[in-house]
Amino acid sequence: MTQNENTDIRLHPAYRLVALDSVTSTMEEARKRAEDGAEDGTLIWAREQTAGRGRMGRTWASPRGNLYFTLILRPDCAPAQAAQLGFIAALALGEAIGSVAPPLDVTYKWPNDVLLSNRKAAGILLESHALADGHLDYLLLGCGVNVGTFPKDAAFPATSLRYEGTPATVTEVELLEAFSRFFLSWVNRWLEDGFARARTAWLDHAAFRGERIEARLPKETINGIFKDLDEDGHLLLELEGGEERRIAAGEIFPPG
Repeated sequence: MTQNENTDIRLHPAYRLVALDSVTSTMEEARKRAEDGAEDGTLIWAREQTAGRGRMGRTWASPRGNLYFTLILRPDCAPAQAAQLGFIAALALGEAIGSVAPPLDVTYKWPNDVLLSNRKAAGILLESHALADGHLDYLLLGCGVNVGTFPKDAAFPATSLRYEGTPATVTEVELLEAFSRFFLSWVNRWLEDGFARARTAWLDHAAFRGERIEARLPKETINGIFKDLDEDGHLLLELEGGEERRIAAGEIFPPG
């Protein structure tokens, strides 16, 4: 791990920036710091990751020029409720992209991906740690955004801001600054009003809503129509025959 000398990044005082040049993964670094008592709002940002990972333990290619960071959060809520912050982060990333890029077709793929023109441009990874009494100790919110490059062999088709027409003058630093503003705004709304407003905003731009999808769960794969999100952010899938299935964890894809 090497410290980054360029820390000329404009973030709200609610954040405590740790700027690194290279790190195995920002999630790993954030976990260590959270266990050592790092404060709420500590943001670990790195120019590159040498062992980045995504959902289901997949490798996340992390060359320079893209955005990689993990935010340490300590919300006063149950771990299940804290998972709603994944949707908050997706909304903030979508709005951040919209603020620095030309008009793009931004949609959200359940549970924690941001798509551009139906291709994955950003992924969000949540990891929580609860105390012995069940209360949340900390939540790690990791984000990876394909700003300049994207993998060609991803399980779900990928893209980058640059490929979608964003000018080369838009950097990962500018995107991080924009995200930090929008995330703080959405978190404050979440704290004041609960999940309802965020749920509605997310659903307004949800990928595959109303369409037949394939839901890949830890122990099975099922097909159905993506009907809705419940008040906790769980996917509501309508199966053959009209039965409704509530899904808490998994990934969704077009059929086949």
